[in-house]
Amino acid sequence: MLRELVRYWRDDYAWERSEERINALPQFVVDVDGRAVHFVWQQARGFPVLLLHGWPDSFHRFHAVLPMFPERFDVVVPSLPGFAFTRWMPGREQPMRQTATLMWRLMTEVLGYARFGVAGGDTGSAIAQLLAIDHPESVVGIHLTDIGWHAANVETSTLSRRERAYIKAVQQAFKADGAYAMVQTTRPRSLAVALADSPVGLASWIVDRFHAWSETLPDRDDLLANIMLYWLTQTIGSSMAQYHAEATSPSLTPRDRVERPVGLALFPADIGGVPPRSFAERTLAVQRWTEMPRGGHFAALEQPALYARDAIEFFDSLGASS
Repeated sequence: MLRELVRYWRDDYAWERSEERINALPQFVVDVDGRAVHFVWQQARGFPVLLLHGWPDSFHRFHAVLPMFPERFDVVVPSLPGFAFTRWMPGREQPMRQTATLMWRLMTEVLGYARFGVAGGDTGSAIAQLLAIDHPESVVGIHLTDIGWHAANVETSTLSRRERAYIKAVQQAFKADGAYAMVQTTRPRSLAVALADSPVGLASWIVDRFHAWSETLPDRDDLLANIMLYWLTQTIGSSMAQYHAEATSPSLTPRDRVERPVGLALFPADIGGVPPRSFAERTLAVQRWTEMPRGGHFAALEQPALYARDAIEFFDSLGASS
């Protein structure tokens, strides 16, 4: 699969097509507390929703769902710190909490939204939860595609039999396929040098995660557009820096709880599968629970229509259309 993708990249792929599609998005760069923050801003003078990507993707994750949001929504899609066009914030404690504060300032102080919704998966899920915990007065609700990796770090004696079975499955999955995270948590700089030096190495590292976590891979142009955003901005190293930083100073623990309304859209091929609802409700005030018929970790790329419909219906239920 990698060999064929690299052949297509070398012989047939035209970055100019991807570049044209990306450049057609309404993009901005603003100063937030001395940091240049890049974001897409689809404005319609409607209910504001902040869409947050994860690793190893980028703001490009949401390109297919943006046209699906009706005009009653304003949609903001930032490049998170360390990804693409927003620089990493090195040397800070609880880096995802710092990122959540940065996103809150972007939405409230720069863009002028007093209240807004947040949606995300992977890193974006954790940041959405932190926004809801730290700034409940601003966050109307959060829509997630996972409950966050921190939730699994729980004392299993407090769990039901079904919940323990889920945690065991997650742990087994990590043992079988978690080497990437161990390297990025312990030696991200050593790995970053190799990946920043080899486009094929970079493609292999990123596509391996898409292959492991997707039910159906995005098309080749989407995969390569995402890889090119890492390659051209040379941000694979800074995108992995959060793993080491979070291991040193975690932003979230199983003791943290989101009290703002939560909608969960759970896709069957995502990492660890679908958790028991009772387990999710230990850390999240779940108001909407949707188990999707298909799709995986990169749901907004894999199944954009399913993802967009669920997010829109959730935010409408919180008064977005009023």
